[in-house]
Amino acid sequence: MTDTAYVHTEATCLKVREVLSLVGDKWSVLIVVLLGRGPKRFSEIKRVVEGISQRMLTLTLRNLERDGLVTRTVTPTIPPRVDYELTDLGRSLCEPVQSLNAWAMAHIADIERSRTAFDRRQTMA
Repeated sequence: MTDTAYVHTEATCLKVREVLSLVGDKWSVLIVVLLGRGPKRFSEIKRVVEGISQRMLTLTLRNLERDGLVTRTVTPTIPPRVDYELTDLGRSLCEPVQSLNAWAMAHIADIERSRTAFDRRQTMA
């Protein structure tokens, strides 16, 4: 791939920003990682993704479905069973997300040290 493979116009930058905004959303990333382990019911996702409200989970899953990352399957039982699963596109996102997670884990201490040093300099100024 060459530098000319991507043309940086206002329109393409906007589209890239929209995609990165989706992927950078904390709930979306957690849900993609969770569904990367296999299909889950709504209640399972709610239980595992600590701190997410039912409304936010519903909105996040709907957005992931709209963007083609997740499929929603309703089984007509009482109550209805709703399962969520990553699509091929969603599964293709797992590797980059896991790489970013690994980078974050490897550098947490460095970032915390930098923040502490920065905050100390700010209070001294």
